[in-house]
Amino acid sequence: MDSQAGESFAVATNPIEHADSWIQSVIGLLDVATQKLESSKEAAQSALEQATSLLQEQVREHPRGSSRAASGLLAWQVRKVREYLDAHITGRVLVLDLSAVVNLSEAHFSRSFKRTFGLAPHAFVLRRRLELAARLMLESTESLTDIAQRCGFTDQAHLCHHFRRSMGESPAAWRRARRSELI
Repeated sequence: MDSQAGESFAVATNPIEHADSWIQSVIGLLDVATQKLESSKEAAQSALEQATSLLQEQVREHPRGSSRAASGLLAWQVRKVREYLDAHITGRVLVLDLSAVVNLSEAHFSRSFKRTFGLAPHAFVLRRRLELAARLMLESTESLTDIAQRCGFTDQAHLCHHFRRSMGESPAAWRRARRSELI
């Protein structure tokens, strides 16, 4: 998942929340870049590139304050997709299955999903898994292997790969740093 380097951002279901969500994402990415500037210039650069990408995408989608395209998912569809995803986060989540939940073709569903959430379905699922993993790392003493399996990753290496790309540091280092902040 390349689109998020911050910790955990809620995904919006209406245009106002959507605007707040992507703004919070950009702010989070800039905060990560600021924090990582001295210790990891690669992570800082990555966060800055992602923030720039989010801003450019938003400008392309909404030039000069135009209203949000009406072809996103409806509120009931968003609810059903979230419920399905939450119930199946530990297993394979296919676009085919998600689109069937709301009775849309895969192509139409994927376009509508991206307009609604700002991410492709796969990237969104990956982000949700990383958010769950981060929460479990802080709330439990489970091993990373167990957390990876509970979150739908194939193994610890799979979790570590995506976590490092997203957060700029390994899950173990992230966990240690956050746990020491809580003490």
